[in-house]
Amino acid sequence: MSFTRKTILLAMTFAVVLAAQSSSAAPPLPNPVLFFIRQEHVVINGKNMIRYTYDVFNRDEYPAEMFAAAPRLPPCGTNTKAARTWVDIFDQGGKRLNGFCALGTPADLGKIYFALEEETIPPSYVYIELNDRQTSTKYKSNLADTTL
Repeated sequence: MSFTRKTILLAMTFAVVLAAQSSSAAPPLPNPVLFFIRQEHVVINGKNMIRYTYDVFNRDEYPAEMFAAAPRLPPCGTNTKAARTWVDIFDQGGKRLNGFCALGTPADLGKIYFALEEETIPPSYVYIELNDRQTSTKYKSNLADTTL
Protein backbone atom coordinates (compact mmCIF):
# COMPACT_ATOMS: atom_id res chain seq x y z
CA MET A 1 0.00 0.00 0.00
CA SER A 2 1.38 3.38 -0.92
CA PHE A 3 2.07 6.17 1.56
CA THR A 4 -0.81 8.26 0.13
CA ARG A 5 -3.34 5.41 0.50
CA LYS A 6 -2.19 4.73 4.06
CA THR A 7 -2.51 8.42 4.92
CA ILE A 8 -6.00 8.64 3.42
CA LEU A 9 -7.10 5.42 5.17
CA LEU A 10 -5.73 6.63 8.49
CA ALA A 11 -7.46 10.02 8.09
CA MET A 12 -10.79 8.37 7.21
CA THR A 13 -10.54 6.01 10.20
CA PHE A 14 -9.80 8.93 12.50
CA ALA A 15 -12.78 10.88 11.09
CA VAL A 16 -15.15 7.92 11.59
CA VAL A 17 -13.98 7.40 15.19
CA LEU A 18 -14.29 11.11 15.94
CA ALA A 19 -17.79 11.27 14.43
CA ALA A 20 -18.91 8.24 16.44
CA GLN A 21 -17.63 9.77 19.66
CA SER A 22 -19.21 13.15 19.07
CA SER A 23 -22.60 11.71 18.10
CA SER A 24 -22.75 9.54 21.23
CA ALA A 25 -21.69 12.31 23.60
CA ALA A 26 -24.57 14.07 25.31
CA PRO A 27 -24.74 17.82 24.80
CA PRO A 28 -23.53 19.77 27.81
CA LEU A 29 -26.17 20.78 30.33
CA PRO A 30 -26.94 24.47 30.79
CA ASN A 31 -26.40 26.41 33.99
CA PRO A 32 -29.61 26.85 35.98
CA VAL A 33 -31.64 30.01 35.46
CA LEU A 34 -32.84 30.96 38.94
CA PHE A 35 -35.73 33.33 39.65
CA PHE A 36 -37.57 34.53 42.75
CA ILE A 37 -41.14 33.31 43.30
CA ARG A 38 -42.32 34.68 46.64
CA GLN A 39 -41.61 35.37 50.27
CA GLU A 40 -43.86 34.21 53.07
CA HIS A 41 -43.97 34.50 56.84
CA VAL A 42 -43.53 31.15 58.58
CA VAL A 43 -42.82 29.94 62.11
CA ILE A 44 -39.92 27.50 62.38
CA ASN A 45 -39.01 26.07 65.80
CA GLY A 46 -40.98 28.87 67.46
CA LYS A 47 -39.17 31.64 65.54
CA ASN A 48 -40.82 34.08 63.15
CA MET A 49 -39.07 33.64 59.82
CA ILE A 50 -39.40 34.75 56.24
CA ARG A 51 -39.06 32.02 53.63
CA TYR A 52 -37.74 33.03 50.19
CA THR A 53 -38.86 30.57 47.50
CA TYR A 54 -37.24 30.15 44.07
CA ASP A 55 -37.73 28.25 40.85
CA VAL A 56 -35.35 27.20 38.09
CA PHE A 57 -36.66 28.33 34.70
CA ASN A 58 -34.85 25.61 32.73
CA ARG A 59 -35.31 22.74 35.19
CA ASP A 60 -36.80 20.54 32.45
CA GLU A 61 -33.42 20.50 30.70
CA TYR A 62 -31.90 18.38 33.47
CA PRO A 63 -32.28 14.59 33.18
CA ALA A 64 -34.25 12.77 35.88
CA GLU A 65 -31.29 10.49 36.65
CA MET A 66 -29.43 13.50 38.08
CA PHE A 67 -31.94 13.49 40.96
CA ALA A 68 -32.26 9.74 41.48
CA ALA A 69 -31.24 8.21 44.79
CA ALA A 70 -27.51 7.45 44.81
CA PRO A 71 -26.83 5.00 47.66
CA ARG A 72 -23.31 4.31 46.33
CA LEU A 73 -22.31 7.93 46.91
CA PRO A 74 -21.63 9.38 50.38
CA PRO A 75 -24.77 9.92 52.48
CA CYS A 76 -26.33 13.21 53.46
CA GLY A 77 -26.26 12.94 57.23
CA THR A 78 -28.23 9.79 58.01
CA ASN A 79 -29.89 9.71 54.58
CA THR A 80 -28.09 6.87 52.80
CA LYS A 81 -30.26 7.28 49.69
CA ALA A 82 -29.51 10.94 49.04
CA ALA A 83 -29.83 12.19 45.48
CA ARG A 84 -26.98 12.09 43.01
CA THR A 85 -27.22 15.88 42.67
CA TRP A 86 -27.29 18.22 45.65
CA VAL A 87 -28.45 21.84 45.45
CA ASP A 88 -27.06 24.64 47.58
CA ILE A 89 -28.29 28.25 47.85
CA PHE A 90 -25.70 30.98 48.47
CA ASP A 91 -25.84 34.73 48.98
CA GLN A 92 -23.96 36.92 46.50
CA GLY A 93 -20.84 36.74 48.71
CA GLY A 94 -20.77 32.93 48.72
CA LYS A 95 -22.28 32.29 52.18
CA ARG A 96 -24.37 29.09 52.11
CA LEU A 97 -27.99 29.75 53.11
CA ASN A 98 -29.60 26.33 52.61
CA GLY A 99 -29.11 23.05 50.84
CA PHE A 100 -31.11 20.15 49.45
CA CYS A 101 -29.65 16.67 49.20
CA ALA A 102 -32.76 14.64 48.43
CA LEU A 103 -34.62 16.34 45.59
CA GLY A 104 -36.27 13.49 43.66
CA THR A 105 -36.93 15.05 40.26
CA PRO A 106 -35.95 18.11 38.21
CA ALA A 107 -39.43 19.50 38.98
CA ASP A 108 -38.39 19.78 42.64
CA LEU A 109 -36.07 22.63 41.57
CA GLY A 110 -39.30 24.65 41.41
CA LYS A 111 -39.64 24.79 45.19
CA ILE A 112 -36.25 25.49 46.67
CA TYR A 113 -35.94 28.07 49.41
CA PHE A 114 -34.04 29.55 52.30
CA ALA A 115 -35.39 31.18 55.45
CA LEU A 116 -34.13 34.02 57.62
CA GLU A 117 -35.34 35.38 60.94
CA GLU A 118 -37.96 38.05 60.39
CA GLU A 119 -35.75 40.98 61.47
CA THR A 120 -32.78 39.86 59.34
CA ILE A 121 -32.14 41.91 56.22
CA PRO A 122 -31.89 39.48 53.31
CA PRO A 123 -29.02 39.52 50.85
CA SER A 124 -29.71 41.48 47.69
CA TYR A 125 -29.02 38.47 45.48
CA VAL A 126 -28.64 34.72 45.74
CA TYR A 127 -27.49 31.94 43.43
CA ILE A 128 -27.58 28.17 43.45
CA GLU A 129 -25.12 25.45 42.60
CA LEU A 130 -26.17 22.03 41.40
CA ASN A 131 -23.45 19.57 42.40
CA ASP A 132 -23.64 16.37 40.34
CA ARG A 133 -21.68 14.13 42.69
CA GLN A 134 -21.43 11.29 40.20
CA THR A 135 -19.66 13.33 37.53
CA SER A 136 -18.05 15.91 39.88
CA THR A 137 -19.68 18.67 37.84
CA LYS A 138 -21.10 21.88 39.30
CA TYR A 139 -23.65 24.07 37.56
CA LYS A 140 -23.84 27.64 38.90
CA SER A 141 -26.88 29.84 38.32
CA ASN A 142 -27.29 33.51 37.70
CA LEU A 143 -27.77 35.94 40.59
CA ALA A 144 -31.46 36.24 41.45
CA ASP A 145 -33.23 38.96 43.47
CA THR A 146 -34.70 38.35 46.91
CA THR A 147 -37.72 40.56 46.18
CA LEU A 148 -40.20 40.93 43.33
